[in-house]
Amino acid sequence: MNVHEFNFELENEEDDQSRIHLIAFDDITLGTERRYLVKGLIPRTGLIVVWGPPKSGKSFIVFDLVMHIALDWRYRGRRVHPGFVVYCAFEGQFGFDARCAAFRQKFLTSNKGSVPFYLQPVTLDLVKDAPELLRVITRTLGDMKPVVIVLDTLNRSLRGSESRDEDMTAYIGAADTLREAFDCAVIIVHHCGIDASRPRGHTSLTGAADAQLSVTRDTLDDIVMTIEYMKDGATGDTIISRLESVEVGIDDDGEPISSCVVVPSETFGKTAHPVSGNAKGALEALYEAIAEEGEVVQNSRVPRNTRTTMVVRWQQYFEAKTISDTTKPDSKRRAFVRASKTLQGLKIIDVWNDRVWVTGQVGQART
Repeated sequence: MNVHEFNFELENEEDDQSRIHLIAFDDITLGTERRYLVKGLIPRTGLIVVWGPPKSGKSFIVFDLVMHIALDWRYRGRRVHPGFVVYCAFEGQFGFDARCAAFRQKFLTSNKGSVPFYLQPVTLDLVKDAPELLRVITRTLGDMKPVVIVLDTLNRSLRGSESRDEDMTAYIGAADTLREAFDCAVIIVHHCGIDASRPRGHTSLTGAADAQLSVTRDTLDDIVMTIEYMKDGATGDTIISRLESVEVGIDDDGEPISSCVVVPSETFGKTAHPVSGNAKGALEALYEAIAEEGEVVQNSRVPRNTRTTMVVRWQQYFEAKTISDTTKPDSKRRAFVRASKTLQGLKIIDVWNDRVWVTGQVGQART
């Protein structure tokens, strides 16, 4: 046996112990295990970036979202895979007790069981402190593992520059350490850049994300969460919410303590402009067309993340809903044109080439 033969045998022996292995195509079978925590929104495992401008409500939205996971409640009609939640509040810790009290008062008055939600309220340097955070979670939960860990926000848990490749790569590595240790989802709450067109900092973050959700406010002050990217999933869907104020107590000065809870928007699908007749019917038809067939298009003329539909499809929805007083073929068409001009004149809708959308509300998907 020569040296080369001996080394080859050693390598084969090491391969038997390796976690790296090859699977033949014919042996690859479809797994049927759940692949989500919230169907079509939050993957079961992976890095999820939730980003938006300051005061957009992204922390409230994420807290509400993971509380649904902890409580095994459907989230806006979407199935949920429940489990333990660890929420790392790296900023805004002072008001988190009021936020929990508001949720408890609004939604948990009849709940008798414990909620598998754990708050980590200390600002950390995630790159340095990830091993200690991992140990504390393991010690606290024992045999149980979290299904999701929230890092809110990236900026307050990164010691370095968001724009430097090395610093952001190290942060992603620390988040991956938590993800791999617990085989869970890690939600990173992050701010937007100067022009509000993308998450702030180095693009390695978005490149590493398994899902990316944006959170914005529309002209009616509703909170709009849009699925921008989903590995092996659909994009463009939106969830429209609003904040509802809840008074939870009285402070030492005798002043009320209040916070907010997230509820589905009641203004969604409505307009501040009074319309009637064919214009009202056309607007209702447009909402239906966008809800059922709308899509986000990449066009500089269309507002970012806005779901649109084809004008011809809108017309078809309108004509299907309209009862005409005449049998003339052009009757409904003329009614549609007049209604369209009325809605455009009121700036309720906008049209560009063959696409139409509702102004003032981003992504018109009924949720």
